[in-house]
Amino acid sequence: MPTGTLRPGIVHLGLGAFARAHTAVFTENAMLATGSSDWGIVGVTQRSDTVARQLAPQNGLFTVAERGSGAAPLRVVSSIVEAISGRDHPETVVDRIAAATTHVVTLTVTEKGYRIDPHTGSLNTADPQVRADLTGHPPQTAIGQITRGIQQRARTGAGPLTVLSCDNLPGNGELTGTLVRAFAAALPDTESGPLLTWLDANVTFPSTMVDRMVPATTEGDLDAVEHELGLRDEAAVVAEPFMQWVIEDNFAGRRPAWEDAGALFSTDVAAWEAAKLRLLNASHSMLAYLGLATGKETISDAVSEDSFRTACRRMLAEDALPTISLPQGLHGGTYCQQVLERFANPALGHTTAKVGSDGSQKIGLRLLTTVRANLDAGREPRWAALAVAAWMHHVATTAPSDLNDPLAAELQGVLPASRTPEAVVPALLGFRSIFDDPLGSHEGFADVLLHWYRIIDTHGLDGLRNEINHG
Repeated sequence: MPTGTLRPGIVHLGLGAFARAHTAVFTENAMLATGSSDWGIVGVTQRSDTVARQLAPQNGLFTVAERGSGAAPLRVVSSIVEAISGRDHPETVVDRIAAATTHVVTLTVTEKGYRIDPHTGSLNTADPQVRADLTGHPPQTAIGQITRGIQQRARTGAGPLTVLSCDNLPGNGELTGTLVRAFAAALPDTESGPLLTWLDANVTFPSTMVDRMVPATTEGDLDAVEHELGLRDEAAVVAEPFMQWVIEDNFAGRRPAWEDAGALFSTDVAAWEAAKLRLLNASHSMLAYLGLATGKETISDAVSEDSFRTACRRMLAEDALPTISLPQGLHGGTYCQQVLERFANPALGHTTAKVGSDGSQKIGLRLLTTVRANLDAGREPRWAALAVAAWMHHVATTAPSDLNDPLAAELQGVLPASRTPEAVVPALLGFRSIFDDPLGSHEGFADVLLHWYRIIDTHGLDGLRNEINHG
């Protein structure tokens, strides 16, 4: 689809590899299926301007290279009509969100990009960038950019807007709406009242569940694409053949016909979200931290270790599935088997370090929900506890400068000088930003964590193999 024929209708915040391999592909497929040209994407980078610089000389074009069984040929995607560095041009981002031609804002800014206060679950108004955005500084945060864009729409009568979160957060639509309203409410009374009234009447926040494995693109990937394509594409992305999008049909105005591209519109997105977080994402984290503890560089390396695959299977079957209400049409056993097969795709090269990053933002949603559900039912969450213990080991044994986590300083602050299992486990369990009461003071949970931590720390891979295979 020639980019010159497309008109912008979507602003996307967080123009990383996933957005290009997932949302941009779905949107182009929808336009191809319907013949529409109204849904060009204005892509906004958040923390770095790299992708904007890569796409600018290519008129927004980029290559998607599928890898693995059933992979399609190389594909050049043309749905991005403009790429903006949000860090360098925040006023432009607000203007694009406020444009009357924009009907949908989508976002993939990762869990930490929402600036959530872990104690309240709402917007962290103490965050320095949030405070700056609230005082009228050109907004740097995604929530600030969205809210200021809505505020400008209200002033100009630009019409209704749908804000569509595509991040791995339960109830991501409701959460995004809560954060935007919190930002609006924190503005001076003369601004907040009219803005909230207009927002409630004209803006919706549907929830979604997205799924596609998109690892960081390497130089080797770029070289392979160049060899196949005959051109150098610095913005190329690599992805697995699988792609899924479940969307709540709650739009304030016009939208692309994503259903014609294979998206599923559902009234039970929460069940799909829970299944993905507590089955796929939980397994991803388990493999990442077990891999990091035993020198496995990639997720495919970790899942090829028979004992780790067994631990994943048992966590899914014994801890997770009994505590999840699956959405209609999803078979738990089949889904779990498919997840492990997808993880085994060596062509993706998903590193354990990357998947294991930002653990403080992830383990609560992916693992601790399952832990709590089992404890509440009187069962020991043996296998989910293994994953949490492996995360603890990662935190305690990683050099402070190498721990990639927004709470790295706080975590280092609670760790004891002695890094014995008996010292580390209770210290981290006492970190209330992650382990709230009664979970953080549950003796049974502490005991099983300590059991696994000792094995990881003292006996390593051989000890894990023995305990998993005979436990």
